Amino acid sequence: MARKPTVKSSNKVEDMRTRSDDQLTSSLGDLKREAFNLRFQAATNQLERPARIKEVRRDIARIKTLQTERTSSADKKA
Repeated sequence: MARKPTVKSSNKVEDMRTRSDDQLTSSLGDLKREAFNLRFQAATNQLERPARIKEVRRDIARIKTLQTERTSSADKKA
């Protein structure tokens, strides 16, 4: 059964849609670094908020989806 998007995640998507491609790429790099650090903390049992891993992974997926949408729409226009 499909879940309704929460208000919090839809606000994130709207915020991400207003960003430029460079800003999204920068955010993606930051999130990937954070994901690496969180995995390292989880491996050494120093992770304070385990749910943060899930949040970061989903944010990475959101950014990649937006980037894919933008490239596909740019290809259609050309």
